[in-house]
Amino acid sequence: MDLEADRVADLAGRPLSALTRRDVALALLSVSAVGALASLPGIRRGMLAAGNPLSAAFWSSTETVLEKISAGEATVGDVRNWLEATGTEPNGIIGLHVWDEQSERSQLAAEMHTRLVSHLEERLAAGEIDPDRLAAGDPAARQAYIDVQERWMTSVLPDGRVPMDALLDEKDEEYSAEWDAADADALDVLQAMLTRAGDRPLPRQDLSQACARLRQELARPGWPAELLAECGGLRAPDLPSDDAELWLTLASGVASPRGIEGWPGPAGDGKLSRTDRAIAAICAIDHFDWLAVMTALAGGGPGAPASVDDLAGYVRDYDPDDEEFGGRDEDALESVGADAGTGDEDFGLNLYDALDDLGFGPDDDDEDFDEDTMTGLFGPVITLWQALGAIGEDGRLTPLGWWGLPEAMRRVWDHSAG
Repeated sequence: MDLEADRVADLAGRPLSALTRRDVALALLSVSAVGALASLPGIRRGMLAAGNPLSAAFWSSTETVLEKISAGEATVGDVRNWLEATGTEPNGIIGLHVWDEQSERSQLAAEMHTRLVSHLEERLAAGEIDPDRLAAGDPAARQAYIDVQERWMTSVLPDGRVPMDALLDEKDEEYSAEWDAADADALDVLQAMLTRAGDRPLPRQDLSQACARLRQELARPGWPAELLAECGGLRAPDLPSDDAELWLTLASGVASPRGIEGWPGPAGDGKLSRTDRAIAAICAIDHFDWLAVMTALAGGGPGAPASVDDLAGYVRDYDPDDEEFGGRDEDALESVGADAGTGDEDFGLNLYDALDDLGFGPDDDDEDFDEDTMTGLFGPVITLWQALGAIGEDGRLTPLGWWGLPEAMRRVWDHSAG
């Protein structure tokens, strides 16, 4: 399908005399590259007749990128750079904000994107943006173009909003909602798995001895007590008097550190402290990894291997569909499926869809599994679990850990309890 100049004007909603480079570029991308190349001479003649010839640099760069697209040689970056070089297409990333594809933008994002395009058109007309230099890849012109966008994104609009703040707040809310949904699905899978595992009695004497030791260690400076306190968000004067509450608070903090805002942060030399690095590693462990480990340990019971290599192996081998690895038990899952709002045979997989959306989850190719990285992430976890008495000196799960670790994870994912 070829494009006529008048059709480009219709798509843009402006007369030929007012069309921008971006208008023409977007219209050309709406048809096949072959059709767009065939349409170029006619569009160019129509623009010239309307007194809006654009520039030789634009037409040359357009022909080049369309030829690359037609030959199957163009990258997303090639097309993105060409669009941005029109001088009125916002950069894909501005500061901390990443623009979604047009079809995926929220109402707020669509509004702000349209406002920014209008602002860029004004700056282009005022001579502050040089699209020919952008098309030539001039670094200074590109930086100036970015600066124009960043100034607008961080300026107050007439209605009092700051575009960058409004967009980042919305993204935070979206991410939080997705994460909460993943927590809820993970909790359902955990509950079904614990139903299969059966009763896990609380070893009261072990708990009492562990908590007596923990109270002493948390009252003194040192590591890993510092890390345990930071993760649990507790300091010696604030420790719960109830042993089970103390233990579960500290254990749940291992999976979901609470003291992040209180981090001392980088030292004067810019380096993270030992505690900072450990918490960063823990925070990189996702729902899938925790479910893999909880499934193996709860199913294995006291004495289950729980070294750092064992935990990494549980993640590597975990298949949520295979009951050998704690996969779905249809009878058990049926009892919680209604609560999960699924009611179909795919219950339990919603979690993994959600994790995929968040960038987590299992790899399709086992060769992509990085065992060294996974052992590095679980290293601080093992240290803290040993401090809690959940893992013995022999590297195996204790009765206290069998009872408490799944309960702590239940706390992390059960928002209704908080």
